[in-house]
Amino acid sequence: MAGALAYAYRGRDGSGKIVKGRLDATTEAAAASRLRTMGVSPISIHESAEASGLSMEINIPGFSKGVGLKDLAIMSRQMATMIGSGLSLLRTLTILSEQTESKPLAKVLKAVTHDIESGVALSDAMYKHPVEFPPLMINLVRAGETGGFLDGALETIAKNFESEVKLRGTIKSALTYPVVVLVMSIVAVVVMLIFIVPIFKKMFEGLGGTLPIPTQILVWLSSIMTWLAPLLIVVGIIFSFWWRRNKNTERVRRFLDPIKLRLPVFGGLFKKIAVARFSRNFASMIGAGVPILQALNIVGETSGNWVVEEALRKVADSVRQGKSIAEPLSQAPVFPAMVTQMIAVGEDSGSLEQMLSKIGDFYDNEVQSTTEQLTALIEPLMIAFLGVVVGGMIVALYLPIFNIFTLIK
Repeated sequence: MAGALAYAYRGRDGSGKIVKGRLDATTEAAAASRLRTMGVSPISIHESAEASGLSMEINIPGFSKGVGLKDLAIMSRQMATMIGSGLSLLRTLTILSEQTESKPLAKVLKAVTHDIESGVALSDAMYKHPVEFPPLMINLVRAGETGGFLDGALETIAKNFESEVKLRGTIKSALTYPVVVLVMSIVAVVVMLIFIVPIFKKMFEGLGGTLPIPTQILVWLSSIMTWLAPLLIVVGIIFSFWWRRNKNTERVRRFLDPIKLRLPVFGGLFKKIAVARFSRNFASMIGAGVPILQALNIVGETSGNWVVEEALRKVADSVRQGKSIAEPLSQAPVFPAMVTQMIAVGEDSGSLEQMLSKIGDFYDNEVQSTTEQLTALIEPLMIAFLGVVVGGMIVALYLPIFNIFTLIK
């Protein structure tokens, strides 16, 4: 709110309970007016010094943490409970903005509250913040507003996001170990090349003779690492910034997403994740009464994989022509035959939502099982990899010493 100040207030709600908190308003009178619209009778209002002077929050572009999916899941669950209990939407949003531990979410909820006070619908107010609120959430809220079941729509959003948070946690658990071991291997190699190999190099020069080829390669790598390591760090930093800005562009996704699905070890896992996400999101949209074509477009955008998104565009074209959903899906290699068959049965029997939910549950379990199998497989492989890399360097360093008697003149 432009020119707004932060006011701390104390008042009574409709049940006579003492409530207190903070809100933004241009004047003290405007703050009192906002409290009355929220169903709160003000007792005291005074300007808050929390957001002034040295207490102001400093945000560094590119480093500030945004609104997480877990924050949205908690918010949706709490919001559904409060609205279902009869609290007004304004009062609900005010409580959430004051109680949430996420400062970015509190900030955006205050902006949404201000828009609603101006007569804007909740879904339209959320639509103004596409970075914080995903399209799936906005459209489910709009469907709930239209159908008069906003608390039910928010409950669906909460369940969906909770499942997504669990899915992401499963993915992280599968990738954390190999990534940590890989980083340890790189650090160990760089440290040995920069600090240890030069010591052996001086000793080798004093011995004379010709060094074994593995040792020569190691000495050469050590000589270039002094300038290569800083260059790689700079390139890595530049790439990380470029990646954050471009990872969601269509050009990058069109190139990388098909490769993800064809990876030898993780390709099957990524495919199951894509199917689980598609099934769960599609079931949520249909259950909320969102039109099929609109649901297909939104589910494609939120699938997280360009291959799935492209397949769902073809499905949307098929539906526009009055055809089924299952037929074009069967032509996309990312969707297994079991999925398309269950969707076809769901279409024929009028139970598409239930079938999609069963598919989502099945593939959530499959992702969990595959992750456990991959973790069990990768651990010994990564330990062996680390042993070969570091052990190979140590052997290359000691090869000349094995021949020390022939090298000494």
